[in-house]
Amino acid sequence: MPKSPVPEYNPALAKKLNGIAIVFSVVVVLIVASLRRFHVDTPVDFRFLAPLHSSLNALTALGLLLAYYFIKQKKILWHKRVMILNMVFSALFLVSYIIYHLTTPETRYCHEGVIRYVYFFILITHVILASFILPVVLFTFIRAITGQVEKHRNLARWTFPVWLYIAVSGPVAYLMLRTCL
Repeated sequence: MPKSPVPEYNPALAKKLNGIAIVFSVVVVLIVASLRRFHVDTPVDFRFLAPLHSSLNALTALGLLLAYYFIKQKKILWHKRVMILNMVFSALFLVSYIIYHLTTPETRYCHEGVIRYVYFFILITHVILASFILPVVLFTFIRAITGQVEKHRNLARWTFPVWLYIAVSGPVAYLMLRTCL
């Protein structure tokens, strides 16, 4: 008999993973918040990472839409596969983002007028929401992999649109900033 794509509820695993998610989220937020205070000089030019992590965000946005499609079609296994891929894209993004901001000087937005306000609105909302979404994404994922389907579904209703906005607004801000280079 084929294995169900939805695991049985495992409270011990859920408790353990929740603890890991909390610690991981706090550590990541502290690292990202301190990036402007530290700079690492390296012989490698890591500017190539900016388009990479922007692309990873765009792939996550596409993956989120695809996962949403699959779950609406009740294709749970495909939804699960795409969501795992989204988690991989997001982990690679996070590593890329941290390395880039530790090693590369900040690029300032160069345009004036209304477009400057639009850029900063997108950037500020992106940064604020991104700082809060990590634990929410992790808890949503944990609910799924520990068999808490109803809790997963309820949390995903909030997680999905915010994560999608972050995954779209990051590349938009990047493309707007590219006009300054």
